[in-house]
Amino acid sequence: MSAAPGAPDIDGRLSILAGRGRFPVLVAEAARKLGHDPYIFRIRNEADQDWSGFDTSEISIADLSAFSATVRREGIGSVVLAGGIGRRPDLADLRPTWRSLFAFSSSFRIFTTAGDDKLLRFAIKVLENEGVRVLAAQQVAPDLLGRAGPVGRLGPGKADLENIAAASRAALALGRLDIGQGAVSVGGRVIAMEGLEGTDAMLARVADLRASKRLSSAGGGVLVKLCKPGQDERADLPSIGPDTVINAHAAGLSGVAIEAGRALVLERDRVVAEADRLGLFVTGIEPREDEVDQCPR
Repeated sequence: MSAAPGAPDIDGRLSILAGRGRFPVLVAEAARKLGHDPYIFRIRNEADQDWSGFDTSEISIADLSAFSATVRREGIGSVVLAGGIGRRPDLADLRPTWRSLFAFSSSFRIFTTAGDDKLLRFAIKVLENEGVRVLAAQQVAPDLLGRAGPVGRLGPGKADLENIAAASRAALALGRLDIGQGAVSVGGRVIAMEGLEGTDAMLARVADLRASKRLSSAGGGVLVKLCKPGQDERADLPSIGPDTVINAHAAGLSGVAIEAGRALVLERDRVVAEADRLGLFVTGIEPREDEVDQCPR
């Protein structure tokens, strides 16, 4: 099957290394619209979608030997990393190829010690060492990228803009430390930052602060999610979906801001519908240079 006009340059057969959630499905559907027949690697204990109708196999996240064998058998030349991963591989899970063992034998301990961005950079090197090209999901599904400005009927007010500025500085500082991508500001004060638990758990903490009266129950505040400074954009771009909007509302927030052109909006129509239903804004922003300059280096 030939690719559609304007499609990205994809070497060999396209594949998707699929983790949790709808994100891999959205990328696969976009690939088919471009004229590709993607092969799906379902990551064991992570992939949770129905992949009937696609060529697919289950694979351990650290089984490079099985990955490499399938790449050769299926003529795969390109891979997209998509979906959540709840558990890091242990060294005991590793099934290297001779090629990867020769190239990275002294570096595999990074799986258990590195921050997410450093780990993903290493994983990309390992995969490309096996002869595939790692593509960004947005190369296949550019419509998933957030755009500047509101996506629903509401936009941020003056107080929201102050919260966006405060949370942006915190998110960028957090990103430089390779810890997380999101922060929440209420009343111009940062009250929560994303850790290993992820965005939804951070929002649950904010909801608990409201419930315990440690945070005013009057409402207000903004969640900001930004790409880490210097992040490899082929993996783990910040993303939001309908659940993010629902959880932000449960936390008493006024809205959500994401980095325009460097963050993903999954199931955009549902995001807009939930935001409008709940009275929240969702908007794309461009962090200012002075906010970036205030981040520790």
